Amino acid sequence: MEIDGDNTTIHRKQSSYKSLDEIFMIDNEVYRGQQYSQIYFARLHLMRTLLYSLLPSWKPHLPVCTVLGLEEEKKCIIVGTIFKHMKLKPTILDEYSKDRSGSPLVQTHNFIHSDDFLALEDDSGRVKLHGTLLSPSEYATGIVVALHGKETGTGDFLVEDILEAGFPHQIERPLSFADVDKFVVFVSGLSIGSSSANPLNFQLLVDHITGHLGDEQEQAIAAKYVKVVIAGNSVELPRGLLNGQNLGSKDQSRLSEPIKELDIILTQIVAGVPLDIMPGAKDPANFSLPQQPLHRCLFPGSRTYNTFRSCTNPHSFELDDVRFLGTSGQNIDDLAKYSDAKCRLEFMERTLRWRHIAPTAPNTLGCYPFTDRDPFFIETCPHVYFVGNQDEYESSSIQGAEGQVVRLISIPSFAETATAVVLNLRNLECHTLSFKADF
Repeated sequence: MEIDGDNTTIHRKQSSYKSLDEIFMIDNEVYRGQQYSQIYFARLHLMRTLLYSLLPSWKPHLPVCTVLGLEEEKKCIIVGTIFKHMKLKPTILDEYSKDRSGSPLVQTHNFIHSDDFLALEDDSGRVKLHGTLLSPSEYATGIVVALHGKETGTGDFLVEDILEAGFPHQIERPLSFADVDKFVVFVSGLSIGSSSANPLNFQLLVDHITGHLGDEQEQAIAAKYVKVVIAGNSVELPRGLLNGQNLGSKDQSRLSEPIKELDIILTQIVAGVPLDIMPGAKDPANFSLPQQPLHRCLFPGSRTYNTFRSCTNPHSFELDDVRFLGTSGQNIDDLAKYSDAKCRLEFMERTLRWRHIAPTAPNTLGCYPFTDRDPFFIETCPHVYFVGNQDEYESSSIQGAEGQVVRLISIPSFAETATAVVLNLRNLECHTLSFKADF
């Protein structure tokens, strides 16, 4: 960006960028009818190896047993995958029998019940868990943990202590730009094409980012924006047209209008600022995680710029050696259905402690049936962890046991709140940008 004033020219700041999305690509995967049990085996093997390495500094005096090898009243450690039995969890049988039963189906946003209980399973079997230390409301199916306890006379396992994987190793943040402000703009839930979206709000945001709004002071701030990240749900297509029937030319035009409008707006941004766009639950992309990049043919205008990047969901990248990890919100939304927390940031912190972005996949969250790996395992701790399409903006800084510092960001839906989030790369501090324009 170059903006000529009377005596000055404002130049946009630059940042080095590295994409880390290779792990989420499924181009080389071949589907041969494999079942989802394979990804659970891969997850258990990976996490069990990690937890075994932590045992000497946790409970070195206790033996490690399998579920099948438990002995009554003998204290030991077992490592396995948590299974949560939920009374209210919907099943396909409910859908099958809904027209044959007088009882209504559960209509709720959260399926937690006081009768829920946890079990732990490994390669050898499954055992029901007991104890006040392990709260069923905090956990969900798919989390791998190590448990210290003993088998009771009833055949259950009494939990006396819990070991989670904890925050992974984090690379040190660079100090080369300690006195230089550079900003990243996060926005999600544009929902272009929906009745709730106000196009003027987004246009005001675009004009601000590109430096076409305000005086020289505001333009100088805009020149410090080095990256824009759009975290999913950019368009909302008219679902009534997607009924499996062939579409006429008029309906095809209606279906493509939101995408054309999005491309026009994105072209304005990428002409001056590098931009990453991630798919979301409502976008024209594959449903299951990891969602693959939105096809470049959808963006005939934006794709002509080398500042435009269509990325995966989850999305990982480095900007000036600051590591980012984020999703469009499906992983946290699903956790909120099957577990409980004070806020969305607490769910995010738990996924970091469990070292897994989407622990409920593939049980209740759709994902590709990987056979030999689990791409949602968090190998390196990010400096910034963001989640899009949430009800409200929230942010906090959390610290791991080894000094890891992570900035958590909950990005609200722009169509509902007209709010974007701005992060300062220098100190990882956040603030919001709000745009409200009523016709």
